[in-house]
Amino acid sequence: MADLTHRIATEADIPALVALMDRAISGPLAAFLTPDQITASRRLMGIDSQIIADRTYFIVERDGVLAGCGGWSARITEYGGDHTPGRIPSPLTPGVDAARIRAMYTAPEFLRKGVGRLILGLCETAARAAGYDRAELVATLGGEPLYRAAGYREIERFEDDRGGAPVPLVRMGKPLDDAAL
Repeated sequence: MADLTHRIATEADIPALVALMDRAISGPLAAFLTPDQITASRRLMGIDSQIIADRTYFIVERDGVLAGCGGWSARITEYGGDHTPGRIPSPLTPGVDAARIRAMYTAPEFLRKGVGRLILGLCETAARAAGYDRAELVATLGGEPLYRAAGYREIERFEDDRGGAPVPLVRMGKPLDDAAL
């Protein structure tokens, strides 16, 4: 992880982030889903410009190459991109609601190189500093092992069929106390 750097994403990064998300959905996630579910995932997932505008979305790079991205949110929406139906941009309440870990993607060539762990750590630290004592996320089957290894526990399994085919997802949560970080 020493050669990885990070920064806050800006609106100028959106084209590169969209391309990375597409590669992540087409590549690693495809090992867990059918072709119809991959198509549906593209309709359900993607760039959330609100997180970028809120300056809670991170980019991880190695030698200037985009390795991954992900963020956290203080808004009700749990997952999905700008185009996903059912978004709720209303704010959460620190100490009452869980911060949302959102839109995490790793470039296929950077899998298992510490990118996801780095992003999770950045998100958890920032959410904790903002007053949140726990975090929740909605994981794909491909992301679930990373989140479990980072201390997240299953809350519920469900399928989202708003993209045309049922995509299996897992809602997970974690306390953000000192022992958990």
